[in-house]
Amino acid sequence: MGTSTAYGGPGGGTPLIPSWLGDTDGGDPPASPPDDAAGSEGKPPADGSTPPVPPNRPPIPDTADPQRFSGARNSFTRFAGSGGSDRANLGRAVSRYVSTSAGGARRAAQRMGASRRAGARLLGFLADAQTRGVREALRTLNLESLAGRPITEIFVGLADYICPGAGTVDEGIAREAYIETIVELAGEGLTDLATFTQDQMQTVFELYATHAIEARICNDIGTKAVTMPADAQAARHVEQQLRDFIRGGVSDALTRARTETPDLTPERIRGFVDAVYESAFAILHALGEAEANQ
Repeated sequence: MGTSTAYGGPGGGTPLIPSWLGDTDGGDPPASPPDDAAGSEGKPPADGSTPPVPPNRPPIPDTADPQRFSGARNSFTRFAGSGGSDRANLGRAVSRYVSTSAGGARRAAQRMGASRRAGARLLGFLADAQTRGVREALRTLNLESLAGRPITEIFVGLADYICPGAGTVDEGIAREAYIETIVELAGEGLTDLATFTQDQMQTVFELYATHAIEARICNDIGTKAVTMPADAQAARHVEQQLRDFIRGGVSDALTRARTETPDLTPERIRGFVDAVYESAFAILHALGEAEANQ
């Protein structure tokens, strides 16, 4: 599925939330302890003073169930083998991914670290362009030369700002989703950034989040471990069925989030995006269960 980040899927023992997948964009490293701090043997300082409290260290993530991907993979293989007609197994694949493979909607959203940050930057830029104008929004990013260019050129020029880095699978997923979103802009009638409405902003973010979740699921399940139909048309139908299913969940999550946060100020964008991802996974789990039980 998608373009370029597919791989065999993470190993079964990989933690549900890898230790490197934080919510921040980085920060200063912890300061080194003073020279008189307790050594590796735990001895107190020579002058008898109280030893300093050691800096907090991230806990070692628990090893996850090595079989947690098998149920989702098996169901998705059956769905793919049907050429996209077996909606029950599509539902089982998605619901099992959220509940078992990812460990629930909240943890599934946490696994989208780079995609959530990229989504917040994308939505923040769109909101700024709507408030102050495209030229001023681009000037802030030293990209004023893109003003007046076609929307696809503007979005391509924003790629390194929206999706900085592509060294990890998580960052690769964020960039792949952004590229897929650019490809779909014209087909959605999104051609003039200067006249974007709130609904069009939502459509852009909806496209992005849909592609990001699709890529995350496919990479986690392991597309190399899933047998796709040999017929190209059937394979495209499988991909489109999955994408439409995910987009329905994302759309519902966005509608809910806009009701709860109608005034999307810059300070609220990150929380809004995080809420959309978590809500989308929860809705996808419920939709998947409903499909599986029909």
